[in-house]
Amino acid sequence: MIAYTMVGTRDLEKALTFYDPLFAEMGWDVCWKDEACVSYGKESDLDFPRFFVGYPFDGQAAGVGNGTMTAFQFAAPEQVDRLYEIAIRNGGSDEGAPGYRPQYGEGFYAAYVRDRDGNKLAFVVYPREADEGK
Repeated sequence: MIAYTMVGTRDLEKALTFYDPLFAEMGWDVCWKDEACVSYGKESDLDFPRFFVGYPFDGQAAGVGNGTMTAFQFAAPEQVDRLYEIAIRNGGSDEGAPGYRPQYGEGFYAAYVRDRDGNKLAFVVYPREADEGK
């Protein structure tokens, strides 16, 4: 299981104006916060993966890896739509508006955004084969 993901930032305060409302909408807690980073997850569940945003530990400028993306899975397209709207409203940029993407599977619904530092996120709904009687 994945323990945590961390993305770098050049300005933690601005990063938090992007991430705090997203994770609040997702129902995640702030599990750790100091002057260098913040982590989100489920504070009472150490097995729940955490997501960190912060300044790189080596002191170098934060950079973005081409092809690097963190995806969050949801049950309904409406959740994806809300998160996309929150991300854009709070300084994120569009990398793919909410919609069905049949090239990834019938029923696959997703939206893609970048945070203020260029880190890419996806909000996705996977097709539910069991629900479709397959």
